[in-house]
Amino acid sequence: EVQKHSVHTLVFRSLKRTHDMFVADNAKPIPLDEESHKVKMAVKLRTEYGSVLHMPTLKENLREKGGPNTGDPYGHKQYSGNQGQELEYLITGTHPYPPGPGVALTADTKVQRMPSESAAQSLAVALPASQSRLDANRTAAGVGDIYRHAGISERSQPPGMSVAMVEAGGNKNSALMAKKAPTMPKPQWHPPWKLYRVISGHLGWVRCIAVEPGNQWFVTGSADRTIKIWDLASGKLKLSLTGHISTVRGVIVSARSPYLFSCGEDKQVKCWDLEYNKVIRHYHGHLSAVYGLDLHPTIDVLVTCSRDSTARIWDVRTKASVHTLSGHTNAVATVKCQAAEPQIITGSHDTTIRLWDLVAGKTRVTLTNHKKSVRAVVLHPRHYTFASGSPDNIKQWKFPDGNFIQNLSGHNAIINTLAVNSDGVLVSGADNGTMHLWDWRTGYNFQRVHAAVQPGSLDSESGIFACVFDQSESRLLTAEADKTIKVYKEDDAATEETHPISWKPEIIKRKRF
Repeated sequence: EVQKHSVHTLVFRSLKRTHDMFVADNAKPIPLDEESHKVKMAVKLRTEYGSVLHMPTLKENLREKGGPNTGDPYGHKQYSGNQGQELEYLITGTHPYPPGPGVALTADTKVQRMPSESAAQSLAVALPASQSRLDANRTAAGVGDIYRHAGISERSQPPGMSVAMVEAGGNKNSALMAKKAPTMPKPQWHPPWKLYRVISGHLGWVRCIAVEPGNQWFVTGSADRTIKIWDLASGKLKLSLTGHISTVRGVIVSARSPYLFSCGEDKQVKCWDLEYNKVIRHYHGHLSAVYGLDLHPTIDVLVTCSRDSTARIWDVRTKASVHTLSGHTNAVATVKCQAAEPQIITGSHDTTIRLWDLVAGKTRVTLTNHKKSVRAVVLHPRHYTFASGSPDNIKQWKFPDGNFIQNLSGHNAIINTLAVNSDGVLVSGADNGTMHLWDWRTGYNFQRVHAAVQPGSLDSESGIFACVFDQSESRLLTAEADKTIKVYKEDDAATEETHPISWKPEIIKRKRF
């Protein structure tokens, strides 16, 4: 039989149950136990500041502080608080002594010398360093040395702490200072790029592209075995050159002479005289397909790279092979030259990048950070840095030793080509037809482009094999798998208001590899 209660009683019981349910707030912090907190802080003090506890006691305007132990609830000695007030050494001076021999030492006759401020400072500097201080200094310098030798920049040190050398009275003491974790700086705003011209004429994949130094025309090489020269302003075909018997994989125009150099999968490297539009030199030596070439900017030297795992340095005039750069264990996909050391940089399918000594013909540095084939390398036109592209990441490096700067992650595809201009716009083109544009300094990806393929082409023929900026850096040309050359320019109508940077100052997570 159910006992009946009044509505008042039932409501009261319901309230009581609700109150009992919520009164035990498990999310509330446990009240602080003073004794255990003291023990914890004492251990922390000894652990973190043990190396500096031997330092002289400091006086901190004790009258303002209200006594030596006012600000310390844990009953420890007052070590250096340094709360923005002037610090002075406590100077005790000499023991009392009589003024002369045979004079009794009394309160009236005693003499006690107190050193001057300069003497006290020199005394403090001359004090021998204790063992703990030496250990602290050695540890601090050791960490710095480790980072320096590992080639990690200051920004990529662990974000928690940084080692700072604090100078006190001319005496260097190492102190650990908490440092704010590094955040990505705000990227520079770049206008978006838009497609404004598609040039067709090749009968096969367009594999390589180069703009001549006068910025009047550009040249492309294709899987249809031809080299075509196009007018840059109008996009019209000016000339076709035939002579290769397989895919043309690399073209470059000399700034020092009226020559065009080309290489292909037929193992041939050719020099074309553009006054007669004929081949005037062949460079024989590669044992397999030649994948890329570059000209040295200041001397008449040509560098080629090949599937035979070597790069070769040629004298342009005599056709002699000056050096064979061997060391890679798989096809060498890309090669770049510069006037400064290291003068030659190669990227290979063995996942490594090598920086070469041109004079000795030997490797200076091997960079093994990439986990997949390195198909593209680009040198920044102004900074002493370069970038490499691989399916795992785009990485930026510092010359001359190849110190790692940062990763540019997000272009998850086989990256065939990289280009960069003086404004700091880095372009990466991939095998699946996507093109990403990055801010060089911060690594911020400000635009992604996937242009439609030519009508009549399959979607699978979407791919970018090469890209290059023209000499004015206002046009971007891409060589693509749908047999076209696409030309992009900056959107003049775009402003920072219409295309804002969707950027957040998140903490940098830099990966070493």
